[in-house]
Amino acid sequence: MAGLIGRKLGMTQLYEDNGTVIPVTIIEAGPCVVVQRKSVEKDGYESVQLGLVPKKKVKVTKPMMGHFKKAGVQPTKVLKEFRVEKESPLKAGDKLTVEIFKDVKFVDVTGTSKGKGFQGVIKRHGFAGGRASHGSMFHRAPGSIGQAAFPSRVFPGKKLPGRMGGDTVTVRRMKVVKIVPEKNLLLVKGSVPGSRGGYIYIKASKVRGK
Repeated sequence: MAGLIGRKLGMTQLYEDNGTVIPVTIIEAGPCVVVQRKSVEKDGYESVQLGLVPKKKVKVTKPMMGHFKKAGVQPTKVLKEFRVEKESPLKAGDKLTVEIFKDVKFVDVTGTSKGKGFQGVIKRHGFAGGRASHGSMFHRAPGSIGQAAFPSRVFPGKKLPGRMGGDTVTVRRMKVVKIVPEKNLLLVKGSVPGSRGGYIYIKASKVRGK
């Protein structure tokens, strides 16, 4: 078991037999090819480098073209490493599809959250702000941020305005609701980071539930 590279297509909902509504995210997972197999002897650790099979021709540099040619696979736009056990039979040129998750109940999904630009403390950190009444003079400002004479500095990690979003976020133990192998679709319960069309990385979850 390694993992897969996929694209977030959007969200919808499914119904159980008892009428319960399940919100699901549709992920186009794979197919992926093994571009490189790394080993403890040569690289210091065991992993496979996967590439998402492109739907159209991808432009690559000459060094990267040599990298793909060595593996005997067509160039891919997205590459991602997944750790594997030393006994894993995966090798360069192998193909992985969404069917590797057919016996998996929960997965970990990693993506890049939506970028929201430069934001203030109310939106970024959930500050309450001041009263909205006339003459308050204190509405959405952060307020005092430090001490005066001692220690005369602001401590690291202080919640202040700044860039919000655009971070690598992992949602652990997402339930696999349905797999559609003929369309390379993976449906998981809940929402995953990022916007529609964003690349995400999926692997079987090792987190134990209650």
